[in-house]
Amino acid sequence: MPPFVRALPPVAVLGLLFLYPLALVVGESLTPGAWAAVLGSEAFREALVTTVWLAAAATAGCLVLGFALALVIAFVPFPGARAVARFIDVFLSFPSFLITLALLFVYGTVGMANGLWTDLTGAPSGPFHFLTTPWGVLLAEITYFTPFVIRPLLAAFSQLDTAQLEVASSLGARPARIVRTVIMPEALPALAAGGSLVLVMCLNEFGIVLFTGAKGVTTLPMLVYSKAILESDYAAACVVAVVNVTISVGLYGLYRVVSKRAGA
Repeated sequence: MPPFVRALPPVAVLGLLFLYPLALVVGESLTPGAWAAVLGSEAFREALVTTVWLAAAATAGCLVLGFALALVIAFVPFPGARAVARFIDVFLSFPSFLITLALLFVYGTVGMANGLWTDLTGAPSGPFHFLTTPWGVLLAEITYFTPFVIRPLLAAFSQLDTAQLEVASSLGARPARIVRTVIMPEALPALAAGGSLVLVMCLNEFGIVLFTGAKGVTTLPMLVYSKAILESDYAAACVVAVVNVTISVGLYGLYRVVSKRAGA
């Protein structure tokens, strides 16, 4: 059979399951006046700004924390290092709402931290209420997405020739200089690949924002939910969805380029 004939079944399945629903969303977004109404609304602009700054801040936090933790796991010998590395692989399979739920148990209004505070001081309520703010969303996203940075870093560090570290140390280089001049150049491709992936995932994160119940935090996925489910304005929801998909696909293309160069 010719190659194009063999390609027809998977292309048909892809078109039916993905391209056709996407075409319906794009078609609904072309309702007259929908784009002008959405792009000109204050709610859309605020959601776009909130989505971008939360994703950028979470990505920066994941890169810093992930790099520090990967250095400790890869180069600081301690009992259980392999178990920690394996746990990171398991952590990647956890759903995002599970991490948010765990944070609510610890720092929620009636969580462990506030309960301990009220038991010790006798105060009517505890001081920890940040989970319902943008900072709570940011903490949850950094907690959940940091392993997506650690994993490629550990893979990159495993290929690093330890003789380079020994030579640099024997020449009198301090640990900070070894990290800056020897380890960092090897880690940059993995950092770029992991950071690009985290940025794409943060832009599309819905469960964390929903489960934290953060007041005044409306991202593009939350705006799609609000327009479609709460307001039944499907044309506006499709416009926001198309914008979100466009941004995500563009960043995913960047992630693929970076990952290919990094060998990830």
